[in-house]
Amino acid sequence: MILMLQICFVFGQKKVVVIDVGHGGKDTGAIGVNTILEKEVVLNVAKEIIRLNKILFDNKHNIYLTRYTDTLISLSDRSRLAKALKADVFVSLHCNASQTVSKGMEVYVHNSDRNIKVSIFLGVSIFNESTRKLGFKKRGVKFANFQVLRETINFCTTVLVEMGFVTNSDEASYLLKPSNIKALALSILIGINNYLNTEL
Repeated sequence: MILMLQICFVFGQKKVVVIDVGHGGKDTGAIGVNTILEKEVVLNVAKEIIRLNKILFDNKHNIYLTRYTDTLISLSDRSRLAKALKADVFVSLHCNASQTVSKGMEVYVHNSDRNIKVSIFLGVSIFNESTRKLGFKKRGVKFANFQVLRETINFCTTVLVEMGFVTNSDEASYLLKPSNIKALALSILIGINNYLNTEL
């Protein structure tokens, strides 16, 4: 009986998801068309992910943010938080910028010996859900040595999502609308959920 209760407890545990909200405070991130700020877009999306997990998924996952307000958190502290929380998934949210006419969504993973397959799987899950449902141009799932990826890949599934270009007038306009923020947050949350339901 005790063994059965222990098994039920293990299988009943919620997965821990850390949403890394890029930039913040004096670090605005990219500044785009109509002075749209990357730090504000990513915080809006992250808060909506929390809300949607509550109302649509009945708090199926334990979701934490690396920042809940307009504050600057160091990159090392972001990865330390994920490690302290024993995160199963770490998703870093950002927006892209370019001096050329660029558009679309891309997802980055770290080319590491640890957790690379599951990170690619998570990246593809979020990427496909977002580009198919929302119509973002597909820029692909790519490798990068970003610090926030490098410092979290060793202990959990880790990706960085670039949610369109704030320097593109169409995508900047898209990211300024609350209804689109909700749609983007939902696509990312569904991508995470799909990954967790079919974890390798």
